[in-house]
Amino acid sequence: MAEEKEDAKKAEGEAGQEEVKKEAPKPEKKEDAKEEPVKEKKEESSSEKPEASGEEEVKKETKKKKPGKLAVVHVYSSKNDTIITATDISGAETLSWASGGMMVKSSREEGKPYAAMQAAQKVVGDLKEKGVDTVHIKIRAPGGNGQKTPGSGAKAVVRAIARMKVRVGRIEDVTPVPTDSMKRAGGRRGRRV
Repeated sequence: MAEEKEDAKKAEGEAGQEEVKKEAPKPEKKEDAKEEPVKEKKEESSSEKPEASGEEEVKKETKKKKPGKLAVVHVYSSKNDTIITATDISGAETLSWASGGMMVKSSREEGKPYAAMQAAQKVVGDLKEKGVDTVHIKIRAPGGNGQKTPGSGAKAVVRAIARMKVRVGRIEDVTPVPTDSMKRAGGRRGRRV
């Protein structure tokens, strides 16, 4: 009986060892299987990193890109004409200018929106050649004793500038408004037509 017990223990031990042997390779295979995808993932992540760094480099390049020049576009718009003058920020140096009268042949069309739009396109084209990509717009009506509202060409100028892919910083009305002024022309009874 003792021999049978020893044989049984040996058989159990051998069976246990066989199971251990059988189980042992399986985890190794699993570990190998796990290691391979991990390596692949690491490789993928390492391959992604250069792409990400490439993207970061592109972002850095766009961030490092020098900001374009800034100009001020002065728009004088009356009932009879539209004059556009582009200057530097101080207003001392004129970069470009155009008027409605330069764009159309008929004098009655100088103040119309079409002429103003053509003049604006000419000015913006000149500004782009000089590297300007941002503008502030200052709109002025005759003011003083004259008309306080800008003519129909002012809106057309703003629209044309916005469509020419130039960033518009601010738009302001700089019409001179008198606190007190001289007597308006036309006499007591007004201008007789």
